Amino acid sequence: MTPLHRALRPFERPQYRVLIAALTASLLGAGIWSVAMVWQVMALGGGPTQLSAVAAAGSVGLLAAVLLGGAVADRVPQRRILLAVELTKALTVGAGGALALAGLLQVGHLVVIALVIGLADAFFYPAYTALLPSVLPPDQLLAANGLEGVLRPLLQQALGPGIAGVVIGIASPEVGLLVVAGSQLLAAFGLTRLRTTPVRRESGLAGNPVAGVVRDVRDGFAYMVRTRWILATLLFACVMLLLIMGPIQVLLPFAIRENVGGGAAQFAMAIAGFGIGGAVGSMTVASLRLPRRYLTVMIGMWGFSCLPLIVAGTSPHLWLIVACVAVCGAMGGAANVIWGTLLQRRVPPEMLGRVSSLDFFVSLALMPVSMAIAGPVGEAIGRTNVFLVAALAPPVLSVLAIVLARLPADEMAHPIDAVVSEEAPGGGEEDAYGERAAVARAVAAGDEHAGDPTPAGTEREAMP
Repeated sequence: MTPLHRALRPFERPQYRVLIAALTASLLGAGIWSVAMVWQVMALGGGPTQLSAVAAAGSVGLLAAVLLGGAVADRVPQRRILLAVELTKALTVGAGGALALAGLLQVGHLVVIALVIGLADAFFYPAYTALLPSVLPPDQLLAANGLEGVLRPLLQQALGPGIAGVVIGIASPEVGLLVVAGSQLLAAFGLTRLRTTPVRRESGLAGNPVAGVVRDVRDGFAYMVRTRWILATLLFACVMLLLIMGPIQVLLPFAIRENVGGGAAQFAMAIAGFGIGGAVGSMTVASLRLPRRYLTVMIGMWGFSCLPLIVAGTSPHLWLIVACVAVCGAMGGAANVIWGTLLQRRVPPEMLGRVSSLDFFVSLALMPVSMAIAGPVGEAIGRTNVFLVAALAPPVLSVLAIVLARLPADEMAHPIDAVVSEEAPGGGEEDAYGERAAVARAVAAGDEHAGDPTPAGTEREAMP
């Protein structure tokens, strides 16, 4: 099988084509919103403070509800969640566009709209992650995650903002908001063509739903803590993001201005380089087989992807800065694809929504802290020293995480593509892995229906 064929195999399945089309429309809407929102704030006479309030509202909504979103994704058919999310975003942003056209929109309305979008996205990502394994067989998840890693930067950072710029230039920010609403409606229409899959749990859904959701969140934390490879990865990623996000988002613009003599356009080129690098890295991994030493490779790529930051933060050449940032994006994007695939392959399906929401929560938790302290720390110890720490500390931490958590032994004990003769006793992660292996044997034997949902009336879906 050629690398290109391997990367495109998910498109052989009609349900995946429907899902990826809906995701494309949703991501495109998010990219348009990121620009239309800014110009709408400015059109209302708002400044940096007002813009920060709108942007912060989205982040607050996302962070506040993502754990709840994970618990709901394990209790409600994910297709229904995604459909509700897209309709909510379409109606909310559409209402904002209508108010703007009527001359009634205020910055406070945009704050509320951004908050609702953040809350909705908190339900979207866990549901999408939990849904994908019911649409594709295990050996195609890497390619699908790689494709998402390509689409997300291209649509959210390139095509979507580009469309927004054209629409706003020809018409107005108000029309841009309506285009966002239309894109979300298009995504919702696509999701109506997607088959509803049963909740992949056998028990634990009876009783008070509020108490049940609280229990589900608690169980998700407990699973994360007792699952060494997940805990080690999330702890490492949390510290790494604390070290690098502030320097990239806060200090790099000043480095470009003072070292290169550039401005906003040059900083935009660097950010675009990061996105393009991420897309290239994601597509490259999607075209290959999952590495045998998947945990070592993944954490190693994350850690050593930070090394070029020392050059990016000190170089007087813009092309070198863009190239270094692109390398960071490529290695980070490749590792992200492996990570998403591992969650879908090794986490029990009834726990996948909660674990993916914990992943999202941990990834977001310290980003604001990193951006808040980067400026003061840079002034205290020097910008070059901050970039030096951001570049050199993550590789060291990645090695420590691999060694201290004994990840090489773990990945060798759980070879992703190996055929396991029987399920390990005791339930949990090994049971889910054994069940996947049984389906893999069925697929290898030529059973085209292996991994399809069980007939209506059953409570658990057969593993893909």
